[in-house]
Amino acid sequence: MDEVKAEYVWMDGEYVPWDDANVHVTTHALHYGTGVFEGIRGYWNEDRENVFLFRVDEHISRLFYSAKMYRMDIPYTKDEMVKLCREIIEKNRIRKTCYIRPVVYRGAGPFGLNPFGNPVRAFVYAIPFGRYLGEDALECGVKVMFTSWERISPRSLPPEVKACGQYINSVLAKMEAVENGFDEAIFLDNRGFVSEGSGENVFGIKDGIAYTPPLTASILPGITRLTVIQLFGEMGKEVREVDITRAQLMGMDEVFMVGTAGEVTPITQIDHVKVGDGNCGPLTMKMQRTFFEAATGADDGHSGWLTPVY
Repeated sequence: MDEVKAEYVWMDGEYVPWDDANVHVTTHALHYGTGVFEGIRGYWNEDRENVFLFRVDEHISRLFYSAKMYRMDIPYTKDEMVKLCREIIEKNRIRKTCYIRPVVYRGAGPFGLNPFGNPVRAFVYAIPFGRYLGEDALECGVKVMFTSWERISPRSLPPEVKACGQYINSVLAKMEAVENGFDEAIFLDNRGFVSEGSGENVFGIKDGIAYTPPLTASILPGITRLTVIQLFGEMGKEVREVDITRAQLMGMDEVFMVGTAGEVTPITQIDHVKVGDGNCGPLTMKMQRTFFEAATGADDGHSGWLTPVY
């Protein structure tokens, strides 16, 4: 994706111009990955002339959980962080669908692995944001591969934590996929079962039943994943959170990926093998429509998931 800029970034209590939003070279997170973050969507509703943050409370709760695992006390309350996510959009006068990124990290200070002498710092920015996997991805689907890299094990790092350094695992998988002509990668966990994409959770449909890897498959407990499970329940569709083998996923009638950035994206091919008939599946597309109706505020039945900006 091309670089997109905004006018201001919020950093440690003040708004600074985008080009001045810098950190010191001794920042601990820069060397050792000691930061945590969230990615939050703000959806523009043209009829209501407003941007709606999607499930921002859940995102901020996960941010605080991630920070706790890395022994960082965020110097702001959850309500203050939610407010900052709204205000950064207002400050930049963004009136379109956007992406909000709050980051909490260990800043400049003593050199070495021990982070406790380095202050906890924070920034939040927001940028206009379109389709993460390409403009045609939602309508036409994407092609994915099983990466040769294994998803991080809970015996090494906490997979349920959204930490900066842990995403090197995802970067390696993403690079491998792109270099081999695919749009995205899917991990297996340390037991050999399907885990997740480089930045998305995975669902499969077989005989009208939805399947998705369980939390024990080294996945990030995605907010969009939770949403899709809840929406399937409202549709009267069964969802089974079970271990899935590589062959089982490739044999599904439909497969799709979900995430804040990736939204609800059909997968039409895995390792050069067509998923189903090679087209976007009907239940996948129904879920995609249902998701966007809820996320954009077109569906009044899920207003509790939305936080208006203006």
